[in-house]
Amino acid sequence: MAEDDSRRTWNPRAGPYLGEVSSLAFLNLPQHVSSIPYLLAGSGSEILLYELTSGELIRSFQVFEGVRVHGTVCSSTFVRSGEIYTYKLVVFGEKKVKIFSLVVELGSSPGDISVGLEVLDSSPRLSNWVFDVCFLQDSSDSLEEEEDKLLAIGCSDNSVCVWDVKESRMAFEIQSPEKCLLYTMRLWGKSISTLRIASGTIFNEIIVWRTAGLGGDNLDNGQYCASHTLRLAGHEGSIFRIVWSLDGSKLVSVSDDRSARIWEIDSQEVIGPVLFGHSVRVWDCCISDSLIVTAGEDCTCRIWGMDGTQLEVIKEHIGRGIWRCLYDPNSSLLVTAGFDSAIKVHQLHKCGSEILLDTVGVHDSQDKVESFSARLPNSAQHTGRMDSKSEYVRCLQFTQEDTMYVATNHGCLYHARLLPSGNVRWTELVRIPEEGPIIAMDVLPGGKLHESCALDDWVALGDGKGNMTIVRVIGDMYNPLAGSNQTWKASPERQLLGTFWCKSLGYRFVCSCNPRGLLKLWRLSDPLASAACSAYDISLVAEFSSSFGIRIMCVDASTEHEVLVCGDLRGNVTLFPLSKDMLNRVSVSPELKIPSLNYFKAAHGISTVSSLSIARLTSSKAEICSTGADGCICYFEYDRERQALEFMGLKQLKELSLVQSVCQGMHFSKDHPNNEYAAGFSSTDFMLWNLTTETKVAQISCGGWRRPHSFYLGDIPEMQNCFAYVKDDVIHIHRHWVGGEKTKVFPLNLHTQFHGRELHSLCFISADTKAGFESEERKISDKSSWIITGCEDGSVRLTRYASEFGNWSTSELLGEHVGGSAVRSVCCVSNMHIIASDIPNLPDIGGQDSSVNDSERPCLLISVGAKRVLTSWLLRNGRQNKKGDSLVNGNGDNRASSDVSSVTFQWLATDMPTKSKKIEKSPKLDGVDEDTTVNVTESRSNSYQGGESYEDDWRYMATTAFLVKCVGSRLTICFIAVACSDATLTLRALVLPHRLWFDVATLVPLTSPVLSLQHAIVPLHTSLEGENNNTSSSDVYLLISGATDGSIAFWDVTVCVEAFVKQVSSLHIEKFIDCQKRPRTGRGSQGGRKWKLLGAKRTQDSSSNSVGEAAEEDPVTNGVLSQENGSNESADSPPDTSEIKPSHVVKNTHQSGVNCLHVARSSGSPSDGNGLMFNVISGGDDQALHCLSFNILSNSPVNTSETPSYSIRLTDRGGVASAHSSAIKGVWMDVKWIFSTGLDQRVRCWYLDKDGKLVEHAHIVISVPEPEALDAKAIDEKRYQIAVAGRGIQMVEFSG
Repeated sequence: MAEDDSRRTWNPRAGPYLGEVSSLAFLNLPQHVSSIPYLLAGSGSEILLYELTSGELIRSFQVFEGVRVHGTVCSSTFVRSGEIYTYKLVVFGEKKVKIFSLVVELGSSPGDISVGLEVLDSSPRLSNWVFDVCFLQDSSDSLEEEEDKLLAIGCSDNSVCVWDVKESRMAFEIQSPEKCLLYTMRLWGKSISTLRIASGTIFNEIIVWRTAGLGGDNLDNGQYCASHTLRLAGHEGSIFRIVWSLDGSKLVSVSDDRSARIWEIDSQEVIGPVLFGHSVRVWDCCISDSLIVTAGEDCTCRIWGMDGTQLEVIKEHIGRGIWRCLYDPNSSLLVTAGFDSAIKVHQLHKCGSEILLDTVGVHDSQDKVESFSARLPNSAQHTGRMDSKSEYVRCLQFTQEDTMYVATNHGCLYHARLLPSGNVRWTELVRIPEEGPIIAMDVLPGGKLHESCALDDWVALGDGKGNMTIVRVIGDMYNPLAGSNQTWKASPERQLLGTFWCKSLGYRFVCSCNPRGLLKLWRLSDPLASAACSAYDISLVAEFSSSFGIRIMCVDASTEHEVLVCGDLRGNVTLFPLSKDMLNRVSVSPELKIPSLNYFKAAHGISTVSSLSIARLTSSKAEICSTGADGCICYFEYDRERQALEFMGLKQLKELSLVQSVCQGMHFSKDHPNNEYAAGFSSTDFMLWNLTTETKVAQISCGGWRRPHSFYLGDIPEMQNCFAYVKDDVIHIHRHWVGGEKTKVFPLNLHTQFHGRELHSLCFISADTKAGFESEERKISDKSSWIITGCEDGSVRLTRYASEFGNWSTSELLGEHVGGSAVRSVCCVSNMHIIASDIPNLPDIGGQDSSVNDSERPCLLISVGAKRVLTSWLLRNGRQNKKGDSLVNGNGDNRASSDVSSVTFQWLATDMPTKSKKIEKSPKLDGVDEDTTVNVTESRSNSYQGGESYEDDWRYMATTAFLVKCVGSRLTICFIAVACSDATLTLRALVLPHRLWFDVATLVPLTSPVLSLQHAIVPLHTSLEGENNNTSSSDVYLLISGATDGSIAFWDVTVCVEAFVKQVSSLHIEKFIDCQKRPRTGRGSQGGRKWKLLGAKRTQDSSSNSVGEAAEEDPVTNGVLSQENGSNESADSPPDTSEIKPSHVVKNTHQSGVNCLHVARSSGSPSDGNGLMFNVISGGDDQALHCLSFNILSNSPVNTSETPSYSIRLTDRGGVASAHSSAIKGVWMDVKWIFSTGLDQRVRCWYLDKDGKLVEHAHIVISVPEPEALDAKAIDEKRYQIAVAGRGIQMVEFSG
């Protein structure tokens, strides 16, 4: 009884919704309070209030239950009482209308306000959907009371209902003379007599009509009529949105025909040209005196002049499009919102007669983007077209926001200072001998090393004669001087193509390279010891010869890890040894040529590696980050002890075709430890992209990356960025530099950007992932929940829910499936299961301890979906970055610093079928059949018969995964079960760290496609105290599947899992397979590794498992079934591809498809051995929940060498026939609670009693339309978090 009483205190509470934003409205406070309006945004059933000056969320309000907000209207008038301002706010959605009192109370400090929302009135549920509302006046009252007394409600049947706000009643209803169904309606007017209605009909026409009172606007008269005014025809598609101009003389309409039209009401004609520009449907529009804004399904917002000229195009949303746009002419702020949950705020400014988008700016700031040009000081001597004798710029590089170095083809090095007036002050520093053309330049910015020197920069120049010149620049920024310089022959003529400084090596070492991949490292005598000297000794330290023979484009080094990293013109990354003894001259090898230590071929395909950086992970491990012209950021891990280079993942940026570099800036809030930026090029434009908020910071048309260019970023790149490029003989400079104050800048991203389409799956990241966090990251993680979601457009995102504040904090786009194929299922796996080793000759693991530590426990994310794409992602948390100044300069020199980066996953490997039917055969290697041309073996899959043509219509519907490791082996194997829509179920394996895929087993027979998958790993015996750590418990590996025919099947895969692990662990895979190759991906693809197959198909001995065909005929009806397992198969058998039959099939569990499954240990069950019980909960299209239980009963073997035998016993616990009023889409359970959701938009909480019966405890209506998936986790003993995904995502807190 006490337990029942404690359970009654448990209740669900709806948390924040993250999904489509369906309404926008401004809240205009008095000018002395704020010159910038506040923003009211409707998302799900909530209203969000934002302050646009700072971009902060003031407060959110739940206004409906299970009804989406479709529109908000705020009264223009207010009632003031001291420092309290009261507005009327109308919110409508579907067939509901609510009127609220919005109370704004000013605080003691400027900008400090508190906001409250109280319900004033609520209309009864209307018979039709509401499209628009409008406040009206009633002339019968006094002037003090006439404001906002009436509310006109426009409905989808082309009628207007008038609600009396004062008396809370429906005063009357006016029906249009032409009754028809509408797609949209907009109202205009201040009284009943002036009310005009514009209705967009299903016949692609606009009907304009008005209302009038026969006895005036007096409500007591009660006689009103509607009169038809005009009909506007011209659109060739459905009309989705209509807006009135402020004076009611014009209409703007947008349509399914991709156009916008401006209508003059008096002339009944289209004025100006038809606005064509959108590629698909146009959803919304707004109009002011000087411009028109349209927003469409192509995710663009377009700004038009009244003459039809397209002024700007903004494209920063993703997914199904931009639903709403809103423009405030007083502050010139443009707000857009859409399906992707993001709310973007841009500021427009006037430039002469044009209205342009201010890409970066602070409101009311005089510091706008400066654009000016400069010429070389001697360019005035040459007039007309350029010729061979003309001097032009070959290289330029920023060192500060107002300083750059410029090198020319005449061998001149200039110091250029950008003056506030827009002019440039030139100082010629040096002219190299023979005036050879300068080919390459690199600058190492210095600091104030001496009190007498404000400048201490080092410039390395390489010319066409093969000479290399080092120039030390001293003095101050106003009077720079060439303190010392030295020139020497570094290469033959025309063979010197690059000069590089390495920040970790400092001033004493500089590199040069030739076209054939030969890198030379030069030592300079200590220049700081004799600053007055004009020359110093130069000596060659070593020559590093790349095995690829391709020109080196970028270099970085780490003295701690004694490694030098190079990236070349064809996407290869090469490592060379760089010993401290060699740098310190302790031992000088007579052989200067040093071969490569390791390499990774085609890290960026065949595209150029544009930048490299090395970050410390541990004393023996370093992370290498590379960017390239394929638009990707690649991550590698270098182990100094093993001298191994392993590919750890990549991130692809669709916005950039070339990523020049990645950098970090200062953070704005505690929720954002840092902001990461990518600088690069999109076609012919330079672009700076915020990777954290997924917003464009700057975009400058420059003609492409092949022209000389440079950029420089400050602490806050949104406010501090410079870019310069050369066109013809002119240097074009774009600079935006505002002081260091931490203020918000435009464009703003007010709301967390999320998926732009429907979600099919989600999962919480396991709590075990916190083991790798650093201390600061752990503090954030302990207060946060991390959720992975997969979307219809193929994107996978990692979203953080801040439990402490109860809101969605950040959402990071991890990447996309190949070809944008839809993601159907995701799962996270981190628990490691150990298999005892009885292999006599296990491959050497480099002297490492055989025990498994935290660093060897990878956390993987598996996502599957359409076109049979299977992708794995690796958790990368607690990554440390290089220390340094928080500035980025030159052509991508990263100097940002952050102790610990955000938790993230990086793409690891992808498997998908190939379109080619050709399979090249290669010799067997210890039982391995290598396939070097395709990612999946067509001839060995039930869905891939050799004679069939390629079909990509099949999709993976569900997946589950678990990690297994053999004691003493460095290999980790992730077993992945995938269910395909062609009614096949396959067990596959991903071998790490080599990223190799294998076929393990095919689960047959299947009569229907599998919709849901779960696994259970049951320990039979734990290792006793004092036993060798190399021995482990015996585990039973079970897969549980739910099919479209309503059946649930149990598959025992223990034998093939153990055999596969032992066989693969005994192989020296790296000796036979070149694992250091990035998969052939190409632009826009994240491809996979080669597909491997071990052996040929074999059928698991049915006699040993006593399964046979009888398993398919065993219905479980409130009874008990038992199946013995006495397998004698040797553990040393080769891991051939098996055909495994089900141990049990429970038919007719559901009357239709089993949409979801979940497995949990039963309450009161022992931790292992006999009596261990698990519960399986399932939900289906038949609206039912069903519960099964199974026991693992084991018999201990007499000899330890014998395989333990066990039996699986099933028990039917029954269920609830009508658990939901619609199909059940997601379910989760633990020992006592069960949570479910369905298309009825409810989350129901069930209690599992002692008899195994389900008892509904509570339910809650959620804001997520069309829920598709559910996952939950226990925060502690008295609190659960339930996440539901569909058209958006919502968190539900369940606590007691």
